[in-house]
Amino acid sequence: METKILLSEKNLPTHFYNILPDLPRPLEPPLNPATKEPIRPEDLSRLFPVELIKQEVSMESEIEIPEEVREIYKLYRPTPLFRAKRLEKFLQTPAKIYYKYEGVSPAGSHKLNTALVQAYYNKKEGVKSLTTETGAGQWGSALSMACNFFGLELTVYMVRCSYNQKPYRRTVMQIFGAKVFPSPSQNTEFGRKVLKENPKNTGSLGIAISEAIEDATSHDNTKYSLGSVLNHVLLHQTIVGLEAKKQLEIVNDYPDIVIGCIGGGSNFAGLSFPFIVDKLRGEKKDLRAIAVEPTACPSVTQGKYEYDFGDTAEKTPLLKMYTLGHKFIPSPIHAGGLRYHGKAPIISLLCHEGIMEARAYSQASVFKGAVDFARCEGIIPAPESSYAIKATMDEALKCREEGAKKIILFNLSGHGLLDLAGYEKYLNGELADI
Repeated sequence: METKILLSEKNLPTHFYNILPDLPRPLEPPLNPATKEPIRPEDLSRLFPVELIKQEVSMESEIEIPEEVREIYKLYRPTPLFRAKRLEKFLQTPAKIYYKYEGVSPAGSHKLNTALVQAYYNKKEGVKSLTTETGAGQWGSALSMACNFFGLELTVYMVRCSYNQKPYRRTVMQIFGAKVFPSPSQNTEFGRKVLKENPKNTGSLGIAISEAIEDATSHDNTKYSLGSVLNHVLLHQTIVGLEAKKQLEIVNDYPDIVIGCIGGGSNFAGLSFPFIVDKLRGEKKDLRAIAVEPTACPSVTQGKYEYDFGDTAEKTPLLKMYTLGHKFIPSPIHAGGLRYHGKAPIISLLCHEGIMEARAYSQASVFKGAVDFARCEGIIPAPESSYAIKATMDEALKCREEGAKKIILFNLSGHGLLDLAGYEKYLNGELADI
């Protein structure tokens, strides 16, 4: 029984998996909010480079990873797959628990997988600078590193509550040369408007996206970069599941259940899509895929499946997705990366069609699971990943009750070493159970 399953660099995937051709029905197209007509690719060219726009609508099952990106991936990929034997013993479960650990990336999370690709294609198109938003700071950290590698300037709008909760993530971004503003900020017209209405506004990803888009469209040679939600971002993360599939083949296992947390949905998609395709093609009909979100921002479990804006200022196209409404501002939970009002259109469609399922947990129960996991496995998980851990533990306990020897795989999408303020509050009994 191997504890750590590794792949060599020669096994690094050369192509991403694109789920669009395998969906049970086509995605509803993004709409122009003014005309309600499907958005045209050229309408997106002010925000994104041409190659990413092509990937957004591609119907090719495989899309090649640029060689220059693959070379940088070798700094940390392939990432390890662990068998959580000590957690299994702690839970007294007959289930096998595996986790793919993305916290070994230089940025500390899975976000670098798409950040490098996006920076590469922007640089190739002659773009000089990027703007973006970040919730907990994982995405901002990854993109600042990627921009540094490819010689791009970066401006980051960090959700204000996380800007205050996680100051060292801000420091990481600044080390790699990014400018970081708390959102809502005084740096944009929309930010100033929001602060005038409520000077104590704690911010949201929707507001930060609005500011980043306003900034990008106000400057020449500048484009916008998004860390989740859109098809091309989910595509880039499938390297996680493709590697995990190869690693499980080494030990002759295949998951019965695949689990990941969801904010916009990229890390869940990255792990699960290379397995969900087997279900879509009728090869693994009993596979369960579980997406886990916070009760403070329950987009799938309590939202509506309808067209909505991706940002608060209504600057994006309309997307068909599960949403709580683009004006929704979640409570300032420590899992800042999960505080998004909507979900990726692909994930929303899969949920709506019953291909996958979703559940929600409160943050206090999740932090308890995170501490138990750390004491068993030695890794302090990011608060976001802790939602996946909690669901994994619940499924493993269910296996104990039923005597079921199931195989559970989850994505430990980042470490929590810069999230210790949240853990300190939990250990001191000061963490609000929102």
